[in-house]
Amino acid sequence: MVTLNIIGCGRAARTLGRLWAERGAYRVQDVLTRSPAGAAQAVAFVGAGRPIDALAAMRPADVWMLGVPDTAIVEIGEALAASGLLRAGDAVFHLSGFTASSVLEPARKRGARVASAHPVLSFADPQHALAQFAGSLVGLEGDAHLCETLAGAFHVIGGECFALSSDTKPLYHAGSVFASNFLVVIIDVARRLYAEAGVAPEVAERLLAPLATKTLDNVLVHGRAALTGPAARGDHAVVEAQGRAVDGFDGDAGDAYAALSRLAVRIATERGRK
Repeated sequence: MVTLNIIGCGRAARTLGRLWAERGAYRVQDVLTRSPAGAAQAVAFVGAGRPIDALAAMRPADVWMLGVPDTAIVEIGEALAASGLLRAGDAVFHLSGFTASSVLEPARKRGARVASAHPVLSFADPQHALAQFAGSLVGLEGDAHLCETLAGAFHVIGGECFALSSDTKPLYHAGSVFASNFLVVIIDVARRLYAEAGVAPEVAERLLAPLATKTLDNVLVHGRAALTGPAARGDHAVVEAQGRAVDGFDGDAGDAYAALSRLAVRIATERGRK
């Protein structure tokens, strides 16, 4: 069976490691994280592999998955390339949706094939992500043959892959941030504004749930036509007064309100031209 080593086994990497181990796509071999305790926890979740406390203690593997933060990919890639563990034809890929696979050039120079894979799913809870992964999209870029191989591995666990351009990955990833991460921020601000307005927490949740879920349903079906509210209908006096109230509560939230209101006006204006 194809062996898989994991360096940096956070929520996304451990979810993938477990799914691949359970489906027999890869044999998880060695797992290295920032601490021995973290490696042991990751292995316990994956249900396979050996926790490792240093790169030098890892064994050669057919595939290396780097689940480290963007800021560490270059350093880890260089260390792996210099370790002597890579063999010609080995696969090395990272999980960033922002960083291009070209940063793994030192590994490529050692004869490895390099790529990146970005599963488009919230991995806030790995246990939950296990059940949600099937049907998820995965963005791939890098060595064509390796991307084809990875597409097959993701297919085994229910993933559907699509091609990414290395040049536009920052814009692609920003789109994912707006669609996912910023939703959390916006809902958190809404909760805090309701609380500041004296709305009881249980009532606030009853307000939030239908507003958020029904708006999401509408925008996915109707696109820009789903936009409503004071900015969309050109009620500038309300937008300005409301913006001042939000700014007085939280300056950053006030800045976000102003910026989002400007974008809402633009959408409404462009929608009206059609």
